[in-house]
Amino acid sequence: MTVSAISPSTAPATAASAAQNKTLGQADFIRLMTTQMKLQDPLEPVDNKEMIAQMAQFSSLSGISEINATLKAISAQLEQVTATAPATTTPETPA
Repeated sequence: MTVSAISPSTAPATAASAAQNKTLGQADFIRLMTTQMKLQDPLEPVDNKEMIAQMAQFSSLSGISEINATLKAISAQLEQVTATAPATTTPETPA
């Protein structure tokens, strides 16, 4: 396996793009997984259990991200409702 060096002209661009995109998405995960499979030793392949565990972790992370986005949307709607609702007064006590 050959490893190419990072030239000084590409290093700042790589660092800048990494700084702009700090999160990895599903496409990045698939790219990493296929690269891992291409580069693995054919005599000692990655254990199926490890591969399934990685996929399950990514699936869980994806679900958590979706839940987080939904909760943020609900929170924004609640803030909007409370901002536009009239101030509530304290209930009068019967005499």
